Amino acid sequence: MATILRLREIRKVWRIERTGEEMVALGGISLDVEQGELLVIVGPSGCGKSTLLQIVAGLEQPTSGAIEVTASNSHQKLTGMVFQEYALFPWRTVRENIVFGPEVRGVPKDQREARAQALIDLVHLKGFEHRYPHELSGGMRQRVALARALANDPQVLLFDEPLASLDAQTRKVLQVELVRIWQETKRTFIYVTHGLEEAVLLGDRVVLFTARPGRIKEVVPVTLPRPRSITGRREAELLDYLSEQIRDEVERALQAEGLT
Repeated sequence: MATILRLREIRKVWRIERTGEEMVALGGISLDVEQGELLVIVGPSGCGKSTLLQIVAGLEQPTSGAIEVTASNSHQKLTGMVFQEYALFPWRTVRENIVFGPEVRGVPKDQREARAQALIDLVHLKGFEHRYPHELSGGMRQRVALARALANDPQVLLFDEPLASLDAQTRKVLQVELVRIWQETKRTFIYVTHGLEEAVLLGDRVVLFTARPGRIKEVVPVTLPRPRSITGRREAELLDYLSEQIRDEVERALQAEGLT
């Protein structure tokens, strides 16, 4: 499998203006991201998972280190991002939200409309094209957010805990849908979550972060066939292993916050 991104010693230090103190969010992340994989990142709260995504997306600059892009298609947008909060325009319909990116980039109307319809079909929102975000359920809004990110034709799609605010049943449905969409689009997904069960169900590899400053504790390959079930014996064994490996990091994070 070809490498699409190489992260080399990515370090991020935040400066607290009020006190002048520095907080190290990322302590040196080196990782190769493979073309077409579904890579999941897990770790305790505050370990820099979301910060790393923002750096990969170009929304933040690393304090030091570098990202090497080895993607073959230099004319294709590198990344798109899906947030937990949906980030939809409330005054735009489903279709209008999806075509926003191509519209800004000057894609001809017939092309962007055709692209929008294909994505509406892909995320199973046919019949809801003219609804506004407030008229949709949380799960449907997240489908719109995913379609809008895909509309820009990114090579790598970044997910920052996109299902965290949904109820358990909707989350299960969308986990299955995300795998289906990943398989159909053949894109590279980098997916941040707090949920170890979600990591087992989704990931080709699971990257375990330490407590802040975030470093890679272990990269765990997931060779289980799809579809997966958390009640399966091998899935349960993997979940137990991940839980054991991350327990100390969660305790360290709580101690740093004075909660233990």
